Amino acid sequence: MSGWIRIAGLGPGDDALITPEVTEALAEATDVVGYIPYVARVAEREGLTLHASDNRVEIDRSQHALQMAAEGKRVVVVSSGDPGVFAMASAVYEALENGPAEWCDLEISVLPGITAMLAASARAGAPLGHDFCAINLSDNLKPWELIEKRLRLAAQGDFAMAFYNPRSKSRPEGFVKTLEILREECEPERLILFARAVSRPDEAIRISTLAEATPEMADMQTVVIVGSSRTRVIERSGAPIVYTPRFTPTGDQA
Repeated sequence: MSGWIRIAGLGPGDDALITPEVTEALAEATDVVGYIPYVARVAEREGLTLHASDNRVEIDRSQHALQMAAEGKRVVVVSSGDPGVFAMASAVYEALENGPAEWCDLEISVLPGITAMLAASARAGAPLGHDFCAINLSDNLKPWELIEKRLRLAAQGDFAMAFYNPRSKSRPEGFVKTLEILREECEPERLILFARAVSRPDEAIRISTLAEATPEMADMQTVVIVGSSRTRVIERSGAPIVYTPRFTPTGDQA
């Protein structure tokens, strides 16, 4: 087959954070497929067709991309951040596994991008400098009971944690419950970073503690990073620096 698919990450927002590899793929593409606000970030040009669709239709979007590639088109499926982190790469492969056998002969590759938690961590310093985990707080595709179990185990394991999709208008109670669970498992002084719209003009970074954190500090454009028990803040004349040391002292089981 002459067509191909590139599943590409557009980074957190600033065009300067799009990798050259993704830029090259977009320049070669005949078609771009993705969620409406992400497709809007791709410049229109002659010979390129943009296919924007609404949220929660990831499988339909993936099937459309695969079918176009099977017809010989060069298709880029775009996500924000990194396509392999709570984004379109898994959806495309799910559609591939359940689709026509001939789709498996397509040339498909994933082009990594800078995901939101890494951009947020870099802005603040290095809160993910030691062991960490990422948890999607949306219960659209998994039950809340599983989210709660993972939150408790991650806190008990003293991981730093990055939360995606923390709070939306349709499910504001999820982040309320998240803070309640963290307060049961962690000390009140635990550092929490709220990073909204990182790398975009309306970027806002807020450092708080678990005791001071409120649900309203997060929305769907916010990545929340919860430090481990060893995460610390360096106060200085400019913006403070949050980092997690690379080591745990011998004998420290926290």
